[in-house]
Order: sequence, then structure tokens, then C-alpha cells
Amino acid sequence: MTARMDLDGRPIKSMTICMIGAGGFIGSHLCEKLMAETPHKVLALDVYNDKIKHLLEPDSLPWAGRIEFHRINIKHDSRLEGLIKMADLTINLAAICTPADYNTRPLDTIYSNFIDALPVVKYCSENNKRLIHFSTCEVYGKTIGSFLPIDSPLRKDPAYYVLKEDTSPCIFGSIEKQRWSYACAKQLIERLIYAEGAENGLDFTIVRPFNWIGPRMDFIPGIDGPSEGVPRVLACFSNNLLRREPLKLVDGGQSQRTFVYIKDAIEAVLLMIENPDRANGHIFNVGNPNNEVTVRQLAEMMTQVYTKVSGEPMLQSPSIDVSSKEFYGEGYDDSDKRIPDMTIINKQLGWNPKTSLWDLLESTLTYQHRTYAEAIKKSMAKPTAS
Repeated sequence: MTARMDLDGRPIKSMTICMIGAGGFIGSHLCEKLMAETPHKVLALDVYNDKIKHLLEPDSLPWAGRIEFHRINIKHDSRLEGLIKMADLTINLAAICTPADYNTRPLDTIYSNFIDALPVVKYCSENNKRLIHFSTCEVYGKTIGSFLPIDSPLRKDPAYYVLKEDTSPCIFGSIEKQRWSYACAKQLIERLIYAEGAENGLDFTIVRPFNWIGPRMDFIPGIDGPSEGVPRVLACFSNNLLRREPLKLVDGGQSQRTFVYIKDAIEAVLLMIENPDRANGHIFNVGNPNNEVTVRQLAEMMTQVYTKVSGEPMLQSPSIDVSSKEFYGEGYDDSDKRIPDMTIINKQLGWNPKTSLWDLLESTLTYQHRTYAEAIKKSMAKPTAS
């Protein structure tokens, strides 16, 4: 097997990675990539392992021995520091990141995204271990353009809405708008990591994902995640389509979003892992500005794709409008646009996303349709009388 090279032509040494939140959507895809394409070892930490079970057994898998699952809740487990010490790199993916929770469970949201992440940063800093920390595009909050008059031509000027890691301000709503509890907690942990780098020499990389989408994404309520709660927009629409319900457009679906395919995004993370000299000290937007749509346009496209992959006819009224108060409860607020600037990741890592919005929706909805059908079949299968 020929030695794998980094972007500067140096052989990549095999490493041990402590991955916190390895059992989630992003973690499962990253573990797959690391097992299939690299010699690295993974200490996979999570409370659940359903999404990585196929990587853990049987023992005859080609990567057997290179991935170990540790059932850990990082809130209160004394094993955490020891596992971080055993690794060369720690990747922290753990978070509460479903928008309805920001409003209804703000304390849990703040504790999960700030307080629970503190020991991870501390142990990495004290033990001179590299950290890749997953943040969110929500740290940007609202765009400067959203404060301009509705008819201002400057609203169409990218300088007023494209989000840049090193220059864009982070603008949140008032304190009573508890929707910002998540973004604020995430911003504060970013500032703490940045300060650890400046004062104590912590080697860090911060990732700001912009709507990563694909198979195994959280969640199909009651099947692929909790049966309560409101997931992110694309998962909400998936649920409506699977259950043959109209898609609910919050406040007319005028917000604009970009979506990137999980496999493209994981390529970017692997480049960060294997090119520390280019990634350390940087914050990276990881998104696809070419896949920009309004939420209403997303609903229309998902309806078309789902009709194709499922063979089911479209509903007579495919969507309905609901208010954010009705959908999310009091205290909800939103950002108008989330469009990433890609200059820094392109310059440092040469990464560009490839997959179109139609293709990533087709892959995701095909998987979800199959998973949902299997779950329904299983629930209808009655045990035979003995």
C-alpha cells in the first residue's frame, strides 16, 4: 500500500483519534471514512452506537481493532481525561442542536453546548492534545443586511449577508428571544477555545457546519431519534413527506439557507485531520453556497424529489403556512440568510463541495423512505402464537 500524503507532500502518520459524539449523524459518516480510507484508530465515545454498529461488528471486518466504542456521557464520567490522553487528536461533536430545544429547553441547551464542553477543552489544553471542535453556522446570528430597510438595494450586496469567519460580526436577538441560547453558548465556547490557543498554546480547529445533509441525519421522530420535539427544517419536511402531511412553512418560508452533502463535508474534515499545519488556529465554514434556496423553494424541491423516489402521488395541497409562534412557541427568532464565504477553507485546504442540492436530496430521501418503510413493516409484523 503506497503511503498517503498530506497537501504538502509529506507522508501522513497514523494517529489515534478520540471522537466525542461518534454515534451521531456526522460521527457515523466520519468513522466510516476513517475506517475505509485511512490507517487511523478511533476511540468512539457516545451514549448510543446504533448508527455505527455496522462498523463495530463482526470481528471479521477489515478494520477490526481500529475502532473501539466507549459508552460515555461526557457530563459526568471520570474516564474522559484518560481517553483524551490516549489520543493524538480529540474531535468534539457532542451538542444539543434541535431548534425547538433552544426555545423550550434553554438551560439544557446552554449546559450541553458550553458547560459540558469545558472539560474537553481543558483536558486537551493541559495535556497538549490537538482539538477539532464542532461549532455551528448559527454563531453568526443575523446578517447586517437584515437590519436594512426592506427595499434597500444593499440587501442584495453580498458584503451585507455573506458570512466570513474572520470579519463577520455575530449578531443575536434580545435576551428574551431564547432561540439564541444555542448560538450564544456555541460562540462562548469558540471564544474560550480561541483564548486557550492564544494564552496556553492549544492547537485547535473550529468547524462551522452549514446544514450538512444526508443518510442517517437526525431524525425521523420515533424511528431515528426521539419521538418528541421539532427537528431542523429539512428533517421536518422529510417527516411531513413520509407521513403524507403538508409541509409546514414557518412565516412563509422566506428564510434562505444553503445545504451541503454529508460526504462532501466529511472530505473537508479529513483534510483538517490530516493537515494540522494548515488547519490549526483556523475557523472553517463548511457549506455549499451553490445550494442556496429559500425554505419555500426547498419544500417544493423536496416534494418533487420525494414523488420521484417513492412513486407516491403529490398531495393536492403540498404545503401550508404556519407562524413561528405557533410552530416553535414564544421567544422564537431567526436569521434571514446563512450563506458561507468559502475563501479560507479553499485557500488552506483546497476544498470545494461537489454535490448538487437535487442529488443530495435524492440520496437522503431515498434512504429515509426505505428506513421508514422498514420500520412500519416491523411494527406491523405480529409475533406468531406459540
